[in-house]
Amino acid sequence: MALAQDQPWLKDRRYTEGIGIRAGDLELHPGIAAEFGYDSNFFRRAEEDQASPDDIGPVGSLRLRITPSFSLSTLSQQRHEVTPDAPPPDVEFRAGIAATYDEFFPVSGSERGQERLSEQRNVGGALDANLTILPRRPWSAILDASVGRTIASSDIGISNQSFRRVHADAGAELVWTPGGGLLDWRLGYRFMGTFFEVDEYDSLTNMQHVLRTRGRWRFLPSTALIYDASLGFVDYPNPGAQHASHPLRAQLGINGLVTSSFGLLAMAGWGASFYTPNGDGDVVHDFDSVIGQLELKWFLTPNPSTDPAAATLALSSLSAGFTRDFHDSFLGTYFERDRGYLKLTYFFGGRFLFIVDAGVAAHVFPEIPEANAALVQHEEPWTDVRIDASLFGEYRIGDSLGINSTLRYGNNISSTALTVVDEPANHLGWQQFEAYLGVRWFM
Repeated sequence: MALAQDQPWLKDRRYTEGIGIRAGDLELHPGIAAEFGYDSNFFRRAEEDQASPDDIGPVGSLRLRITPSFSLSTLSQQRHEVTPDAPPPDVEFRAGIAATYDEFFPVSGSERGQERLSEQRNVGGALDANLTILPRRPWSAILDASVGRTIASSDIGISNQSFRRVHADAGAELVWTPGGGLLDWRLGYRFMGTFFEVDEYDSLTNMQHVLRTRGRWRFLPSTALIYDASLGFVDYPNPGAQHASHPLRAQLGINGLVTSSFGLLAMAGWGASFYTPNGDGDVVHDFDSVIGQLELKWFLTPNPSTDPAAATLALSSLSAGFTRDFHDSFLGTYFERDRGYLKLTYFFGGRFLFIVDAGVAAHVFPEIPEANAALVQHEEPWTDVRIDASLFGEYRIGDSLGINSTLRYGNNISSTALTVVDEPANHLGWQQFEAYLGVRWFM
């Protein structure tokens, strides 16, 4: 899944906002940020491909990003806590908008590649809204929607073009929490659409409809049984080599605090993809196997709540875990992802925020059959090793000004070279390094 913004502080509202400006029963949160740094391989191309006259190879550049943002919401929980006896509101609402202008200054790589990268200057952004009706009541409902534009490359390194795309997401969820919240049951629907702007990738435009039920039952003060099941309907309006599918997932697990300092999340279940052949003689490969997640979390600041999901930003933590799942692939049908990860979030003194996130994953691709070689020629099954690591640090000067730094590294270790129809072979191995220094003002 791609996000409209890749700045860590913009992904999570816990890091984004300050105290805000109160206007009656509403809170206003304006902000603006600027970042300048280096990107070693925006297109995520292999070194081997640079030898081809038809390819650009890796291109390094300086990069400037400017991001204004604004959000509007009903009063936050922190302000409600000032009057603890007040009844919960009938509705809670939040909406936000952000835009990011990207400018590239190429400093290395082929002349053609530098020209291509200079043309990537553009504006991405995101708009989202969330409405909760009758929050913290036995029956409540949640409505949300978002739309975003992403300026990014393909993470599979098979193109010299940008993967510019628009994401649309909307959903509704009915929530039942009887017995003071010991049981939490949810039933919802979600629409997700990805619309590619470049004609070359028109066949990858897709729309998904998902029916989902999830919830938890707290059978001990600090332990809950959790479940999650979904059925999706994925369609490609302009299919090329892509296949419609009906992904099914069902998981059952446990989430709890072993002590006030240690939490455990364990989920396991089954997933199946159910791809639909595009015609007679079409061969499809389906995922049909175990999925799940295992995570151990150490709260550096002990969790004062008995609810393992109640951790706040002030609770610094170290997590180690493993996930296994499947995803639609732009090469063939799906890929299986088995990823181990570590994440450290440390916030202290109300001034310094430090986030480290690193993981190693095996991306397992099934065979691309000869009969389906409309875009990519036949290829035997293969496995790529994906390494990712990021470090984000921010020092907050006062309550509304922060200086931050972001380091990010990615490496797709692969010996596979795919032959795209009418094009030279594309090596899937690549590595990328990014480093940014920024400043932001927020309320």
